[in-house]
Amino acid sequence: MSKTLSLWFAASSILLLTAAAISISHSAWLALGLGLASVLNIGWGFATKARQNRS
Repeated sequence: MSKTLSLWFAASSILLLTAAAISISHSAWLALGLGLASVLNIGWGFATKARQNRS
């Protein structure tokens, strides 16, 4: 995986997790949605890395 793509997944995961942490005090549903989005984003990053290493 290129460094740019790795940086993208790392930064977007941090931003999603930060937004989830901030939204806990506002809305539980929003926090759960952002938490799920961050887990999916991290999983997508691992899947992308595995797919590129296999090729």
